[in-house]
Amino acid sequence: MFIGTINGGHAFPGASLPYGMAKASADCIGEAHGGFASDGSDISGFSHMHDSGTGGTISLGNFPIFPQYCEDDDVSKCKFAKNQRVVGRGSYDASPGYFDITLADGIRGEATVTAHTALHRFTFPKNVSSTGAPLHPVITLDLNDLANTRSGDAKASIDPQTGQIQGSGTFSPSFGIGRYELFFCTDFSGVERPESSIWEGIGSLANETTKEFVGYSQGGTLSMFNPPRSNDHILVRVGLSFISSSQACRNAESEIPSFDFSKVRKAAENEWRKKFDVIKVNSGGIDKDLEAIFWSGFYRAMLSPQDYTGENPLWNSTEPYFDSFYCIWDSFRSQHPFLTLVDPVEQSRMVRALIDIWKFEGKLPDCRMSLCQGLTQGGSNADVVLADAYVKKLGGDIDWNLAYRAVVSDAEDELERWDYAGRGGLHSWKRLNFIPIHDKDDQGTGLRTRSISRTVEFAYNDFCIAAMAEGLNHKEDSSKYLNRAGNWRNLFNSEQNSSINGVDTGFTGFLQPRNADLSWEEQDPARCSPLLKPDSCYLDGGGGETYEGACWLYTFFVPQDMAALVILLGGPEEFTRRLNFLHESGLLYMGDEQAFLTVYLYHYSGRPGLSAKRAHTYIPKEFNNTINGIPGNDDSGAMGSFVTLTMMGVFPNPGQDVYFITPPFFKEISIVNGQTGKTATIKNINFDSEYKNIYIQSATRDGKAWTRNWIDHSFFAEGGVLELVLGPEESKWGTRNEDLPPSMSTKAKDLIQI
Repeated sequence: MFIGTINGGHAFPGASLPYGMAKASADCIGEAHGGFASDGSDISGFSHMHDSGTGGTISLGNFPIFPQYCEDDDVSKCKFAKNQRVVGRGSYDASPGYFDITLADGIRGEATVTAHTALHRFTFPKNVSSTGAPLHPVITLDLNDLANTRSGDAKASIDPQTGQIQGSGTFSPSFGIGRYELFFCTDFSGVERPESSIWEGIGSLANETTKEFVGYSQGGTLSMFNPPRSNDHILVRVGLSFISSSQACRNAESEIPSFDFSKVRKAAENEWRKKFDVIKVNSGGIDKDLEAIFWSGFYRAMLSPQDYTGENPLWNSTEPYFDSFYCIWDSFRSQHPFLTLVDPVEQSRMVRALIDIWKFEGKLPDCRMSLCQGLTQGGSNADVVLADAYVKKLGGDIDWNLAYRAVVSDAEDELERWDYAGRGGLHSWKRLNFIPIHDKDDQGTGLRTRSISRTVEFAYNDFCIAAMAEGLNHKEDSSKYLNRAGNWRNLFNSEQNSSINGVDTGFTGFLQPRNADLSWEEQDPARCSPLLKPDSCYLDGGGGETYEGACWLYTFFVPQDMAALVILLGGPEEFTRRLNFLHESGLLYMGDEQAFLTVYLYHYSGRPGLSAKRAHTYIPKEFNNTINGIPGNDDSGAMGSFVTLTMMGVFPNPGQDVYFITPPFFKEISIVNGQTGKTATIKNINFDSEYKNIYIQSATRDGKAWTRNWIDHSFFAEGGVLELVLGPEESKWGTRNEDLPPSMSTKAKDLIQI
């Protein structure tokens, strides 16, 4: 549960349901992006909503509550504001649907959740004042969030008859534009009803039961309880809603009517068990740490997107609504294909939610959080998510005609302000067939950097649209977008070389920035890698022409036509040598999701065994069962899904009906398809738990020889058995041209399997 909760992993370790809106945990004052981190920092409260694995500004953590004793029961000495609420941590633990911590002052805080409601259970040790009188436990609530982004009015009200507390606040999103209003409804149980008051400023109590706070004026509530008796627990139920306080109360009362903490925790565990049960493994005696990182990755990949169906105040719709697509630039590469495999029902609902967002807001999101548009990092990669679902024939009530209109909008229509949705530079894209550096022909407004990474992403987005166009019988569109899918070539400078620390790498030919007059500019191919200015390619005016990665890395991003790239880079042997250099020189940072696909590109040069070797290099070296166990932000489960898919032995080329075959890290693994009910099983013959035999010698699918080094989604939808015979050396299996994954230039017809 605590993998990736330090050094930038930002994974959320608290209580959540799969895709749940309520996410409860203690919050720390250190790396608080996921609420709690394993960084040893002090605790500032317990809150009820979080994102997981995100970078940038801290997200959510609204309306934190803080259990405490106030010195001599003097409320003026209570801790109200965040800078006051600091307490050391003691022991802590977590499991799916449950979080537990004992603070340095002896107060124990536990949390569990339902879909829209958090249930906290606090156990106070007995404490006395300076005169020996028993102290009264206090719980304060702050109308703020973790990043102090409250940017509008807030409200708190106390029902004097029931003690129920309702309230709201208006906040800013962490990686986007706009504001959102969130509501809460808090009730107490387990002990006598407390005496509650409203506080303001730095802790002055207001003589009123309802108060509105204008602007950013601080405030909240304070509840004082009778001194604890043996086995006393104070239960705090916090219902949440984006609609109203009344709906927050209805959520709480319908989901947790009886304050039965054990029952709620057990129900949460059962929800997770249902998800996990679609996969069965015969571990074959592998290290338990490897099993832990597999299941941890599975778990983290289902924390987000978050199901806000029924909690969307922006428009009326009967379609599902998911939020915290944070961000699709990360998740399209592994998380959404993973969910298509293990939870196709929910992935179908997410696709429908994306289409509904386009229907009411005019564009598919590239990033979205807290009902707000997030920043676009590169291309329009929701196109890839929709195409991936389409070519794999994902079931459910998906309106593919609407989906197609949505992706075509990305390809053809530029918004006046395109930093938050869609694509920018489309006029140049259509006229020049690439995005030029310092684009002066851009008709909208947006950050005019990343000309290289945007070009290669646009090209792949258009390839994915072409796949949908072909299947939906839009033949002219298919041809148009396939032509645009080749635009990556227009930024390939065959004469560009690369030196690192003054030493020539010996490789020539890289993607480079280009002017609208077709003249070349130069960006050091190693810039934005760990070896040269690694922090110089973010979303700022000096961010360069690639995003969070070097030209070295982006030159390999041609997932639609790897056969053409292999030839362009000198043929299979030279391509393999260059790919080895990328992985072995220090140029590649696995903490950014663009690196994922490079592990498997050996399949295209006829060396699938090297893909397996690379997978075992990174697991467990960079992905392991420690609090440092992922190399970068978990990015809403992108890192987790990379680990899990890699260990399953079927990593996808997202947007295509292609999975690269490598030996699973288990002796045997089975996946049940949630829409068809069919079971796909992959068996390793000659498996050894020390991974000496990691190279496929031969394979059969349902008893028949299988020589392709890839497989399509029909295997998982229709079920079957794939047997892989393993050995200690590379073999000829999967190395012939006809065994390689399809590419646009060689086998375009094989990419559309509708």
